[in-house]
Amino acid sequence: MPELRIDIWSDIACPWCYVGKRRLEAALKQFPHAADVKIVWRAFELDPGAPPAQQPVPGGYAERLGKKYRMSTAKAEGMLTQMTETAARDGLEFRFDRIQPGNTFNAHRLIHFALDEGKQDALKERLLRAYMTEGKLMGDTETLVTLAADAGLDPAAVREVLSSDRYASDVREDEALARELGISGVPFFVLGGRLGVSGAQPAEVLLGALEQAWSDLKPTSEPAFADGAVCGPDGCD
Repeated sequence: MPELRIDIWSDIACPWCYVGKRRLEAALKQFPHAADVKIVWRAFELDPGAPPAQQPVPGGYAERLGKKYRMSTAKAEGMLTQMTETAARDGLEFRFDRIQPGNTFNAHRLIHFALDEGKQDALKERLLRAYMTEGKLMGDTETLVTLAADAGLDPAAVREVLSSDRYASDVREDEALARELGISGVPFFVLGGRLGVSGAQPAEVLLGALEQAWSDLKPTSEPAFADGAVCGPDGCD
C-alpha cells in the first residue's frame, strides 16, 4: 500500500497555521486513504530574531501588530477580529488578548524531537493551543516542558533536549529548504513531494489536493501550486 507524505511548514506563532491544521484534519476525515497519510511538521520562524519574551505594550497585541507591520492599531484590531471569527468557524478559540509573543526556535526543536518519539502531531496541537488560546510563552523552558508532557513526552528527556543544541540543525535545515522552495509564508503544504498548497485553504480544496496527490505519487519535473491565506514576515493575509 503506498504512503502519501505531507510536509507542512508552519510556525507556532501563526494563526493561519492553526486554521490550516484544522482544515487539513477536516479534509482527511473525508479522504478514504487517510490511514495511509503521514504528516511531518517542518519549522518556519516568522520572527527568528525575537527574544524569548517581549515586553508588553499599552495597546496590547493589536498595537504591537500595527507597529510591526506599519498599520494603525484600529486596522490591526479589525484584522484580529476577522481572524478570530474565521477561526471560530473552524472550531478554534483565538485569544489575541492573551498572546505572549516570543521566540519559537526551541518549540521547533521540540517538534523535531517529538517526531522521533512518534508524538509530533500531538505536540504541535498542544503548542498551537497554548499559544493561540491560552497565552502561554513559547520562549519559557518550564512552560515548554509542561506542554510537552501534556503531549505525552518525558519531561526529563525534554529538559535534556532544551539544555542542549539537539535538533537545532534540523530546524535550520527546514528553514533552508523553505528558502530553496521559495516558501515565504505559512502554512505551506507539500503533498507527495511535488504538489504544493500555500495557505489555509478550505477543507474541500485540501481534499482535492489529497485526491490529486494520491492519484499520482510519482514525482514530476514541474510541481503544482495553490495559493491561500498565509502568515509571513510582513504580516498575515
